[in-house]
Amino acid sequence: MQDRTAYLNAIGTAAPGHEAHQAFIDWAAPRIADPRLAKIFGRMVARSGIEHRWTVLPEAPGGGSPIAPGGFYEGGFMPGTAARMAVYAEQAPALSIAAIDALAEQVDIRGITHLVVASCTGFVAPGIDQIVAARISLSFNVERLLVGFMGCYAAVAALRSARHIVRSEPGARVLVVCVELCSLHLQDTPEVEKLLAMLQFGDGAAAALVSSEPAGFALDAPFATTLPDSAGLIRWDITDQGFAMHLSGEVPGRIAAGLADPDFAAAALGGRRAEEIDGWAVHAGGRSILDAVESAYELPQGALWASREVLHDYGNMSSATLMFALEKMLGGPSVEHGVALAFGPGLAAEGFGFRSAA
Repeated sequence: MQDRTAYLNAIGTAAPGHEAHQAFIDWAAPRIADPRLAKIFGRMVARSGIEHRWTVLPEAPGGGSPIAPGGFYEGGFMPGTAARMAVYAEQAPALSIAAIDALAEQVDIRGITHLVVASCTGFVAPGIDQIVAARISLSFNVERLLVGFMGCYAAVAALRSARHIVRSEPGARVLVVCVELCSLHLQDTPEVEKLLAMLQFGDGAAAALVSSEPAGFALDAPFATTLPDSAGLIRWDITDQGFAMHLSGEVPGRIAAGLADPDFAAAALGGRRAEEIDGWAVHAGGRSILDAVESAYELPQGALWASREVLHDYGNMSSATLMFALEKMLGGPSVEHGVALAFGPGLAAEGFGFRSAA
């Protein structure tokens, strides 16, 4: 019987060269008038586990941040959605191709039959799938799929789709791209919860090759669920000044409660006990989310090493974040029973099993 296993052969990643984390903190802190809340914000910044976040927005004249004079958000001015989407149309394909170039340094990406692109931070038509396909000279008859506006768990949907394609067409070679430009959606607000949500996000892109060639990680059964009574906890609202992120402080607790549910745990872990899992690729949505997963499954220190390193170095890049963690794990110890897990609007929790190729 023909092997129907799909493999995540390799991942290439790319981040912009402009650091934005400290510039955001310096901009956000003075907006909090209440000294008590300002102290809370400062403590949360210190505990965030984030050291760097990157933006496609260029440095202002003199090397300042996008908020500095001459920058995109000069003086706190919030550009309209059209101006933000113009930047997206230019920069999202460019960052995607940088990730594809990084992938091409590892594996031969000739003969691509399918292209799956995930992104939730912008809209353009023709889509970035078409733009990228044309710029890297993919065949005119490559089949394309654009996974839009699913948020932080979209990498799971993209890789799951690639897996289905390869399992149904073993000769398929699927290029998967996740690209997010979260820094295009800064909002001027004094609300601590919204500022803390924006504190998490940065820009990044990842590209992967999925095929039937037994190299990298074998992609095992996926799972998907939505936690009840939680639809409003994570959401994007499209406004005249970009996309406004709402990330409730209740999210880590709700995730922890969901993980404790026996039915959810059975689906997420593929019927295995947590102690049997030797590879954890968890979406680095924030330190508190990683802590919730670690606590719920009583994981040993270091179990989420890849996710915490990604959070430290890049912040939350929405759909691209999980791919960054998987890239680190591809270069790490062999995995016999791995679990990839991500959370996003809904409140949805999606993932899949994986293991190192024999």
